[in-house]
Amino acid sequence: MSRRDQIRMSDDEIRAYFAEQRVINVATMNPNGRPHLAPLWYFPRESDAQDVPALVTWTYRKSQKIANLQRLPQATVLIESGDTYERLRGVSMECDVTFVEDTGETAQIGTALAMRYAGLEGEPPEELEAGISYQAPKRVGLSFTPTKIVSWDHTKLGGAY
Repeated sequence: MSRRDQIRMSDDEIRAYFAEQRVINVATMNPNGRPHLAPLWYFPRESDAQDVPALVTWTYRKSQKIANLQRLPQATVLIESGDTYERLRGVSMECDVTFVEDTGETAQIGTALAMRYAGLEGEPPEELEAGISYQAPKRVGLSFTPTKIVSWDHTKLGGAY
C-alpha cells in the first residue's frame, strides 16, 4: 500500500473531521488572476447526492469573495490541523459554489452558524434570531459542494515516515 493510500481519510473520517474543525480557508480567483484567500466559519450539510457533506457558510454580499464567485462559482476549500508532521490532518476540496440569496434561508444559515460556534443546541434564543435577522439582508449564503477531495491524516502512520 502506498504512503498516500495509508494517510487518505475515509468518507466517515472526513465527515467526523468536518464536524470537529472550526474554520475553512476558501480560495477564490481575483480579477487579476491571483487567488483571494479568506477564512470562514462553516457547518457541514449532509446530502443524499454526495458521499461527503457540503460545507455551508455566509458572508457579506459586498465582499471580494462574492465578487469573485459571481464571476466563477468555484473555490478551493482547505481545512487543516496539526502542529507537528506526525499530527498533520486535512482535507482540500475543489468545490462548486451555490449562492443562497433568499433572506429567510440566509438567516437560517446565520442562525445555524451562531448556534454551532456558541456551542448551543435546541431552539435558538429569540435575541439571537433577532440579531441574525437584522444581519441577513446584508449577507449571502454559500454552499461548497466538493467535486474533488484530497485528504491526509498523518496520525495513521504511527510516527513512522
